[in-house]
Amino acid sequence: MTPAPKAPAPADAGRSSPELESLLRDAAARLQPEVQRRLQGLIGSLMRAYLPQAWVFQTDVGTATLVVDRDGAASAIPGASASPDVTVEIPYARLAAALRTGSRTGAASESVSVTPHTAKGRAAFDYLRQRVGL
Repeated sequence: MTPAPKAPAPADAGRSSPELESLLRDAAARLQPEVQRRLQGLIGSLMRAYLPQAWVFQTDVGTATLVVDRDGAASAIPGASASPDVTVEIPYARLAAALRTGSRTGAASESVSVTPHTAKGRAAFDYLRQRVGL
């Protein structure tokens, strides 16, 4: 029996990548207005329980973290957060395509390895996974 393919191990999990950081900054800029809009009203008070979030993306070009704070401000930071909610190991090309199109088209889900580190991280990732094409 052949084991299922896994995400490629990052070349250097601690290496920062300007290319990856730029990709996540662009994603943060698109994400922030939507999150801040959703934080209004009763539903927003429920959503706040899941914030802040820090998602570490480990790719073949390096590592960066997407952070959303309690007020919905989103940003990208180089390297891995010291206390991530989720770690996603994914080839850079697959991540870039998913974030740009929001679609899984042309990529196998086996190429993504997701490790939730917190219950709120698991819940948020499960909710958002389809929306961002992962």
